[in-house]
Amino acid sequence: MIRFPTAFAASLVLVSSLTACGFHLRNSLALPPDTPAVKVQSAVQYSELAKLLRRGLKAAGATLADEDAKTGFAQVQVLSERWGDLPIAIDSQGRAQEYSLRYAAIFTVTTASGSVLVPQQVIELSRDYVSPPVDATGTATEREILANELRKDMSASILRRIDSVVRARVERGETLESTPSAPLQPATTPPVQQPSTTPSSTTPGSTQPSTTPQPSSNNR
Repeated sequence: MIRFPTAFAASLVLVSSLTACGFHLRNSLALPPDTPAVKVQSAVQYSELAKLLRRGLKAAGATLADEDAKTGFAQVQVLSERWGDLPIAIDSQGRAQEYSLRYAAIFTVTTASGSVLVPQQVIELSRDYVSPPVDATGTATEREILANELRKDMSASILRRIDSVVRARVERGETLESTPSAPLQPATTPPVQQPSTTPSSTTPGSTQPSTTPQPSSNNR
């Protein structure tokens, strides 16, 4: 079997390895008491990820906004979900035998007033699975199991991102609707005074030749 080299970000490898061994972070989201109702919306119709996010938010103590609500709620928006299968190993006959299942989601979170709480960002996860050419049925089942696990991991990752932002605001004594504290700006050096191009003022007591033309006198 020939394996193709693959390059993954360190965080991606860490998340994949932890979830592969059955390690999952629990109770990773703590919301303050003044948290408004939350609505989860997804660009994907009947999104399983959106269902998992609603379940996780409710478990954390959030109140889910009614589906027909128009205002007065914070919003978790799943802007896109992408899946892909990348061949990473082939047999002696050139047939793919092992794949990397890739899952990426783009999301953002806004407050009830419409201000951005969590800026738009992407999370990518992956899991490898074996796909013998003669076992198509079993492979489909294995892939679907991995896909379900990746959705759960994605939901947990999004909730952890939200939690980190919320905790940071609470530690600074801010509410979810507060404007984030601006970072300190480095002191600026005063601009260098450029030499003046106009004649300088005369010092007291000094005389300067007059530039005003004097009428000429003709002595007869």
